[in-house]
Amino acid sequence: MDMPGAMIIFAQVVDSRSFSAAAVRLGLSKSAISKQIAKLEDRLGARLLNRTTRTLSPTDAGQDFYERCVRVAREVEEAERAISHLSTEPRGLLRLNAPASFGRDYIAPLVPEMLVRWPELRIDAVFDDHFVDVVAQGFDLVIRITKLQDSSLVARRLAHCRRLVCAAPAYLERHGVPKTPADLARHDCVLYSYAADQGEWQFVGPDGRLETVRVDGRLRVNSAEVMMAALRAGVALAMPPDFLVGPDIAAGRLVPLLTEYENPFGAIYAVWPHNRNLAPKVRAVVDFLVERFAVEPIWAPRG
Repeated sequence: MDMPGAMIIFAQVVDSRSFSAAAVRLGLSKSAISKQIAKLEDRLGARLLNRTTRTLSPTDAGQDFYERCVRVAREVEEAERAISHLSTEPRGLLRLNAPASFGRDYIAPLVPEMLVRWPELRIDAVFDDHFVDVVAQGFDLVIRITKLQDSSLVARRLAHCRRLVCAAPAYLERHGVPKTPADLARHDCVLYSYAADQGEWQFVGPDGRLETVRVDGRLRVNSAEVMMAALRAGVALAMPPDFLVGPDIAAGRLVPLLTEYENPFGAIYAVWPHNRNLAPKVRAVVDFLVERFAVEPIWAPRG
């Protein structure tokens, strides 16, 4: 038998002083209540209730058992409230991963606001450029800047993103301005180790045709900071994401090149494992990020 359920029924019977009234409160039939009490007495080997045609009261053993049943019923009620609270309020530990530069510049400034907004939320933020296995490494939420292909994950687009060929004015003065993607083969290009297209850059031209260009250079990096240092110093050109170089382009420190061509790069996504009952902490943070990145381009100053 369901012992906790039987204890809750018994407590209701004693409180109601009637099988009929307890049945109404619990949404059960009077006969079902009577059978549960009989099974309970058989299991315990003790008579729990004194029954007459007009009154019903606990025996001494029943009174002692009733007090324990009340505690169980109260704990069940508190557990239900706690679970209900968990199902609506963001709380607990959120393990979050994002690319290093994007995490530092765009996620980190939002973390304090998250902590203030949700006092019961804790955040373990890991910012690096390694490709992580969301499930195997136990992340609740990962920011990816790419074309999504993994169907085992759920994704929500946060913002548009494109890669821009760019260089410092000093580099262009020394080496000239590339006019077509094919011209890049003659330039010193920074190669990014984690990019899928390290030595082959792709472009879609105004006519919609895809063009692939083999590029090379003296510098290969696994750090966006090193790439940006090389760009700003004028020693090479590169094709970083627009959120990384947008402020430098706006300030005139870098010049965008081949702007009539698009690199088929993808977008910025929040991704998480498939879960029919999505945790409130994940849902809340994703909604928050969608709201914050609604202004595009995302590097534009907020008024």
